[in-house]
Amino acid sequence: MTDDAALRTAVTAAYLSLADLLDTAGEQRWDTPSLCEGWRVREVVAHMTMAARYTEDEFMAELRACDYDFTRLSDAVAARDAALPQDVLVAGLRSQVMHHWTPPGGGVRGALNHVVIHGLDITVPLGGERTASEPAVTAVLNDLTYGGGHTHFGVAIDGRALRATDLDWSYGSGPGLSGAAGDLASALCGRTLPAGRLTGDPL
Repeated sequence: MTDDAALRTAVTAAYLSLADLLDTAGEQRWDTPSLCEGWRVREVVAHMTMAARYTEDEFMAELRACDYDFTRLSDAVAARDAALPQDVLVAGLRSQVMHHWTPPGGGVRGALNHVVIHGLDITVPLGGERTASEPAVTAVLNDLTYGGGHTHFGVAIDGRALRATDLDWSYGSGPGLSGAAGDLASALCGRTLPAGRLTGDPL
């Protein structure tokens, strides 16, 4: 996927697939610890759908209140909005606002990375299949490796070989690490995965 129209379609599909998964999930599953340290599934959904509930002015007011510390803002909003009813949080995933939202400076690719990576933060601990399509997760893997996205998470991949076992994707050469495409993407984002999901030398 190289054009914005295809990327936008993938963004929408990833949000809707995750919404379908969580639509009928019981409270226990919403309280499952996610791959985001300290956040349950409900905090991740609250975080990833902020734009569906806050206007730009409201967001900036929240950011000012947190001294322009986005990490602090994210934690505060996730903790507060996680208490919203589950149907409200799912409605955020279905919102047209989220389907057209882009992170500052990230464009549509940034939006795809946002929904795919946070979707994995949810589906991996729930033991389900990833909700993003093969082209979507491939695009994210390319951004995290060839695009240099891994550096934002403090992950080093120089001199390493990565190979997906569930689709035709590989990167680099050297000591190998293999596993499902979604698990590789999570590892490239510095997430700690359940034991046994990846084979080879850890990043």
